[in-house]
Amino acid sequence: MSNKLYIWDEQMQITAAPEKKPFIRDDKPDEMNTDRNKTEERGGWGNKLDFLMSCISLSVGLGNVWRFPYLCYKNGGGTFLITYHIAMIFCGIPLFFQEVAVGQYLGSGGMTFVGQLCPIFKGVGYATMTIVFLLDVYYCVIIAWTLFYIYSSLSSTLPWATCDNWWNTDNCFVRDNSTLNTTNITRISSSPVEEFFDRRLLNITSGLEEIGGIQWNIFIALCIGWIFVYTILRKGLHQSGKVVWFTALFPYVILLIMLVRAVMLEGASTGLLYYVTPRWEALLTPGPWMDGASQIFFAYSIGCGALPALGSYNKFHHNSYKDAVITCIVNTMTSVIAGIVTFSILGHLALEQGTDVGNVVKSGPGLVFITYPQVVLKLPGSSFWAATFFFMLLLLGIDSEFCLVESFITGILDNWSQSLRPHRHLFTAGVCSIMFLLGIPMITQGGMYIFQLMDYYSASGMSLLWVCFFQTIAISWFFGVDRLADCIQTMMGVKPALFWMICWKYITPLVMAVIFISQCFEYQRLYYGNYEYPLWADIIGLGLSFSSMMWIPAYLIYYISSQPGSIIQNFKNGIKSTVAQRKISICDKSTGELLAQSSSNVI
Repeated sequence: MSNKLYIWDEQMQITAAPEKKPFIRDDKPDEMNTDRNKTEERGGWGNKLDFLMSCISLSVGLGNVWRFPYLCYKNGGGTFLITYHIAMIFCGIPLFFQEVAVGQYLGSGGMTFVGQLCPIFKGVGYATMTIVFLLDVYYCVIIAWTLFYIYSSLSSTLPWATCDNWWNTDNCFVRDNSTLNTTNITRISSSPVEEFFDRRLLNITSGLEEIGGIQWNIFIALCIGWIFVYTILRKGLHQSGKVVWFTALFPYVILLIMLVRAVMLEGASTGLLYYVTPRWEALLTPGPWMDGASQIFFAYSIGCGALPALGSYNKFHHNSYKDAVITCIVNTMTSVIAGIVTFSILGHLALEQGTDVGNVVKSGPGLVFITYPQVVLKLPGSSFWAATFFFMLLLLGIDSEFCLVESFITGILDNWSQSLRPHRHLFTAGVCSIMFLLGIPMITQGGMYIFQLMDYYSASGMSLLWVCFFQTIAISWFFGVDRLADCIQTMMGVKPALFWMICWKYITPLVMAVIFISQCFEYQRLYYGNYEYPLWADIIGLGLSFSSMMWIPAYLIYYISSQPGSIIQNFKNGIKSTVAQRKISICDKSTGELLAQSSSNVI
């Protein structure tokens, strides 16, 4: 029997060394903790394509079909496209790759990965978990709306096709060719599609001051949505690799069908012209830049802890650079296609109403629930296509939601692994239950006002930029882009191009800082249609933003004041990686003789 070599490291873990390569690299954390231990404790992807499909499922979701079109419409079409693509090139793709790579290298989720690289900025992890928690709470409400639309589509005649329903008002007006130019009617009229969303789905009140009662049909749909999410997450996201194949690919089939029909609508060219024509003067205001950057971060799930969590399930040498670029390109293409569909429909609606595209509907989170139901009315077998479209929307929502909830769960479990990981199933059930309960106020009659308040303040805009800025500073400046590039080269065998390193260190943080400061100086109150939120609501919204933003300075102050030593010394210690020095010893199995020892920078 041959004497195999065994490795002992400073964490008292013993691992069988490979027979052909007795000396183990000193810069490979997952070999120190062994693939076996990693698989047993955290799990791993079944194959490389499972990870790619999970990234696509996470990033390609409701943010593309639901959020991108209404922000584009809000900011005048082409203006938003310019700011969106600039943010994509200099912020989105570089940060997407950075988060996945660091999560893969460390094998840890979104709560702990920044703290391991730069302990003084561990507050970034707490801020990230706060953002993703708030996002998970309101994101599932959209899934509930979608489920209600699926149920409503299961009839021979779509309920938003006519004005003969109990919820319709006297102003409800079905337009045909003989009434296209009746502008004296269209000023006060509303389409049955709009009234179904406002008066049947939401039963919306006049303002945030009047919350009203619970919409019980939406309550049931919200329950079903969270049951779906929990069922998928019960064994962990890494065990759901095959699920995301279907949820990632099926939506494109339906979206392409909608695209073909939408561009054939009369007036579609007018909407498309509005879509690609920028209002140059708007580029001098911070609004389109803030919305463009926050949409990139929102759609790519940057700063939410989800990408490090997904990357942490990869094998150490997996080339996640290719996956990151592919995912970002697919994400942007999906958003652009969804925009083409939406603005083609808006052009058609503008022709019917005899008005400009910019005045067709009120911009807001409900835009997709007004435009897409309109186009299915133009398809033969409209009930079938309506149910199919909203099933697609359900898949987009579910796969993004369970990835985001998993990122929260993974982050918490990684931080308190010994006490919580053995009770993962119970912890997951508890998290889903709490998020469900917190979402109930958003399914009341005035819930849309709360929903938009959450969407505007809690998980996008200033709070998301703030967290992403300090995350980038911690990794790129204090840990260092050179060390990060060495880590990536160790994993993938290729050093990142100079462009990525320049973006990480200079361009990306500069762009985020300029947009954030500009937004602070030109802050604007929140509106839903013509309704202006009261001052106290904006104050609550800012409180939601600060609930995540405060963790970064608070933890920094806590760290430098709670450690022994001077403030300057504590700060210097705080910017050093906590896993920078690891001793690795190689011993003979039978004799225990020390054959080799190494002490060097792991990362």
